[in-house]
Amino acid sequence: MKQKLVVLSGAGISAESGIKTFRDSDGLWENHDVMDVASIEGWNRNPQLVLEFYNQRRKQLLEVTPNAGHIGLAELEKDYEVHIITQNVDDLHERAGSSHIIHLHGELKKVRSVKNAFKIFDLDGWEVKWGDKAEDGHQLRPHIVWFGEEVPMMDIAAMLTAQADILVIIGTSLQVYPAAGLLHYAPAEIPKYLIDPMGEPVYGVENLTVINKTATQGVAELKSLLATS
Repeated sequence: MKQKLVVLSGAGISAESGIKTFRDSDGLWENHDVMDVASIEGWNRNPQLVLEFYNQRRKQLLEVTPNAGHIGLAELEKDYEVHIITQNVDDLHERAGSSHIIHLHGELKKVRSVKNAFKIFDLDGWEVKWGDKAEDGHQLRPHIVWFGEEVPMMDIAAMLTAQADILVIIGTSLQVYPAAGLLHYAPAEIPKYLIDPMGEPVYGVENLTVINKTATQGVAELKSLLATS
């Protein structure tokens, strides 16, 4: 039986493919205040702005490709049972070939009814307009978990992390909760790897190896370390 390798991934891995993150130094996301385009309050104030913002993010997604970090994680499935828990809303892990992915914060290429969070649809194309309706007759909105909303996949993610034989954290600053708290669900005795150019030891977390490299460089080093462990 293969060991269960659980990956917690964040914006840093997608940044190397050219996708910007709202954690940039100016505090803006593609020149927008985050709370205007990534909160339920922002949606209620100006839904047309929010729809257009995510239309542009989908359009941008068509122009980028998975990088060596995404591909390297997918290749680990040859030797491990790999589960990826990502804070990213793009589909780069899927396009790289990973099989088991949980999107904590939703998926850019899906939409849902404003009145029913379980009425989720794959989006054909990249554009959603004001007036586009779900099957229940209500406006479509991005299938994104915004600030002010619950993270529905957290329980499943926590259960998976608690079952891990190996844990890898990559491309995340461990600042966004509740996702950052997943690290503490991992069994104390298992090996853990943190890939981040600015990564540091985490207080109270045992058996943690810090790899101070970018995602693409760090995944290559991770594969070497796993091969010799």
